Amino acid sequence: MASMAEQLAANINFSAFSKATELKKRLWFALGCLIVYRFGTYIPLPGIDPVVMSQIFQQNAGGIMGMFNMFSGGALERMSIFALGILPHISASIIMQLMTAVSPTIEQLKKEGEVGRKKINQYTRYLTVVLAAFQGYGLSVGLEAMTGSSGSAVLVALGEARDWATGSSLTIR
Repeated sequence: MASMAEQLAANINFSAFSKATELKKRLWFALGCLIVYRFGTYIPLPGIDPVVMSQIFQQNAGGIMGMFNMFSGGALERMSIFALGILPHISASIIMQLMTAVSPTIEQLKKEGEVGRKKINQYTRYLTVVLAAFQGYGLSVGLEAMTGSSGSAVLVALGEARDWATGSSLTIR
């Protein structure tokens, strides 16, 4: 008796897939974005001492930093430009959804159809950059206060906040 997965695998028609050019383009684009993102998680921020950062993360592995590092795919521990990932965009999207219930102007935009949706998406992207700057600055200040056995790992908080905000804004589009 074949399982459902085995039956589906036996009935796959790759010739239909080869004809779906739009699907192939989208899959290649998604794969390319994933590769660029994974490479970006290995580009470190300037002014970071990786030895001290690894010591800090070993000391605080079970806490909130360990969980945030898990959500960033290890990018926070490596102090990469994509350490914030898409978390600021998710927060901005939630805030804009809540604002439609509070603000009559945004609610009116939502009812305008495609044009209103595009305007709300534009506001969401602007809010994403602002949130990424605040989150990057807060993360930099918080990490600057932490020290390893060799001293502080973060040298300039505003520079890292700018780099993280730039990296996060690159991940949303």
